[in-house]
Amino acid sequence: MARFLKSKKEEIGLAPDALHFRGEKKSNKVLLTVIDYDSENLCEVSAENVEEVIHYKNSQTTTWVNVYGLHDEKVMQEISTGFELESIILSDVMDTHARPKLHEYDNCIYISLKMLQYNEKINFISSENLVIIIKQDIIISFQEKKGDIFEPLRERIRKSKRRIRTLGTDYLAFAIIDIVFDNYKYIISRIGDKIESLEERLLSKPTKSFLIDFDKYKREIIYLNKSIKPCRDMTLELMKMESEFLNDYLEVHLKELNENITHSIESAESYREILIDQLNIYHTTVSSSLNDIMKFLTVFSVIFIPLTFIAGVYGTNFDYLPELHFKYGYFMMWGVMIFSAISMIIYFKWKKWM
Repeated sequence: MARFLKSKKEEIGLAPDALHFRGEKKSNKVLLTVIDYDSENLCEVSAENVEEVIHYKNSQTTTWVNVYGLHDEKVMQEISTGFELESIILSDVMDTHARPKLHEYDNCIYISLKMLQYNEKINFISSENLVIIIKQDIIISFQEKKGDIFEPLRERIRKSKRRIRTLGTDYLAFAIIDIVFDNYKYIISRIGDKIESLEERLLSKPTKSFLIDFDKYKREIIYLNKSIKPCRDMTLELMKMESEFLNDYLEVHLKELNENITHSIESAESYREILIDQLNIYHTTVSSSLNDIMKFLTVFSVIFIPLTFIAGVYGTNFDYLPELHFKYGYFMMWGVMIFSAISMIIYFKWKKWM
C-alpha cells in the first residue's frame, strides 16, 4: 500500500467530525495507561476502559493518560464525552494518515506528529501517528500500538527528577515531543551511515547493485522529509502561540525543539543531495569505463581490420598452402576460431565488460 498518500473510497463524503477510523489496525485491543504525579506523589495505573481514568481529569496533580489503539469508535466516543473534547478532535485522532499539525481549541491544544521506526535490515522507515492533547492539568496522548520510545521519560518521572515533577503539562508535552525529535536524529544518522558507506563502495568499484540501494535510500529520505518537515512549522506556531496552556518558561524549550527539528531537516536534505551527487558520480564512472572499453576495442579493431582487408583481397590464393594437405586442417581451423572466440569472451568477462 502506498506510504505517501493513503485514502479509501468509503471515506469520501464522511463528515469532518465523524468518529470513523481511517488507518490500519495495529492493535487488537485499546489499552490505557495513567501516570499521575506531583512533586511528592506518583501513581501509575493500567486500565482497559475509559471509566477507570475519567476521575483523573478533576485531580489537582499532573496527569498523563496514554491511549494505545485508535480503532475502537465506542472508546473514542467515551473519551470525547468523558474528557469534554469536541468530536472533531477525536475524528482527527482516528485519521492516522493525516499530516502533522497544531491547532488550539477552547479547552485544549491539539498536536499531531509522526513517530518513526527504522528497520536497518531492509532499509525501511515505518511511521506511527502520535497525537498529544494538552489540557490544564492533563495530557492525553494517542498511539496506534503498544511499545514506544517514551520509557526513558517515564523513568525520569518515576525517579522524581525535580523539573519534570514540578512543572506542568506543557513541559511534559515538550518532553514527549523532544524524544520524538531525538528519534528523528537517530534514524537520520543511521541512514546517513548507510549512504556514506554506499559512497565508499561507489568510489571503489561501482556495480549495478548500487542503483538498487540508491533507489531504496532515496525513497526513505523522501518519506523521512515528508514526515518531519511539517514539524518545523508546528514548532514555529507553538513559539508564536499565546495560550493559557503554555507557560512563559516553555519559550526556551520550544526554541530548543525548533533547533533540533531544523537540524534534522537540514541533515536529511544534505543526505538527499549526497545521493544525487553519488548518482552523478556513478553515471560518470560508468561512462568513463565504457569509454575505456570502446578505446580498447577500437585499437583492437584498427590492428586487425587491415589484416582482414589484405586477407580478403588476396583470398589466400597461393600455390603453396601446406594446411590444404592436412587431413584435419579444416577441423583445426574451426578449433582455432572457437578458441579465439571463447578466449575473447572470457577476457571480456574478466574485465567486467560483459
